[in-house]
Amino acid sequence: MRVLAAVPDLLAELRAEPEGLVLLDVRWALGDDRGRERYLEGHLPGAVYVDLDAELSGPATAAEGRHPLPSVQALQAAARRWGVSAGSRVLVYDSGPGTAAARAWWLLRWAGVSAVLLLDGGLAAWTAAGGPVEAGDVVPAPGDVVLTGGEMPVLDADAAAALPGGGGVLLDARAGERFRGEVEPVDPRAGHVPGAVSAPSTDLLDADGRFLPAAVLTERFATLGVRPGAAVGVYCGSGVFAAHEVAALAAAGVDAALWPGSWSQWSADPDRPVATGP
Repeated sequence: MRVLAAVPDLLAELRAEPEGLVLLDVRWALGDDRGRERYLEGHLPGAVYVDLDAELSGPATAAEGRHPLPSVQALQAAARRWGVSAGSRVLVYDSGPGTAAARAWWLLRWAGVSAVLLLDGGLAAWTAAGGPVEAGDVVPAPGDVVLTGGEMPVLDADAAAALPGGGGVLLDARAGERFRGEVEPVDPRAGHVPGAVSAPSTDLLDADGRFLPAAVLTERFATLGVRPGAAVGVYCGSGVFAAHEVAALAAAGVDAALWPGSWSQWSADPDRPVATGP
């Protein structure tokens, strides 16, 4: 599975074959609602703004988590608004390093769009390379894509909890201090799922916010217990950073399942056990 597009490759593609390429700007950060404002100030030419909370998630509930998956019907309606049609090539990005954009990458792959790539390093890498930006809104002609769902593996809470004891690996993509239970700024309880392994998604990036080379990622994941043929699942706070880690695993040649409910779902259930410490 090809996952990433480097900035030089995108620049070349825009010059050679711009038709059919849909650019999606997924500017988002936890606790920051100014994504659209920043998009309007400057974005890749022709890029359409995507609202992660409203378009890449269903309504938040304690039972399903802060960012449950949207319905296929809602996602299809949004994708058509973005201008995605049958045969479109889609490139997603954010300000960098790609954690929010990876949510769009994963969802579109899950929904059946095969030609979707994540811009490595995001807008920061684009502007550093001298790529042009434009201000204002972009409203494309509606697309006609038909989405299906089920094209990427998904875990629920029970399946995720069973992975460590069944020979698989459950990776926790949150920051180490949240995994250890030292802090919990968002969710009801601090700690992690028993048996999970701490694997902060930020450890998979270089100093410029780009993914580490595939060979290095493979080595990193191997030290976390990811072995050929073993089942791998990933969670985070609410399924956003976990999608970023699933993308890194895919770049390293590993198929991994995403747990959309993640810690926000688990920690809201008082009957679920919580582990703390390293």
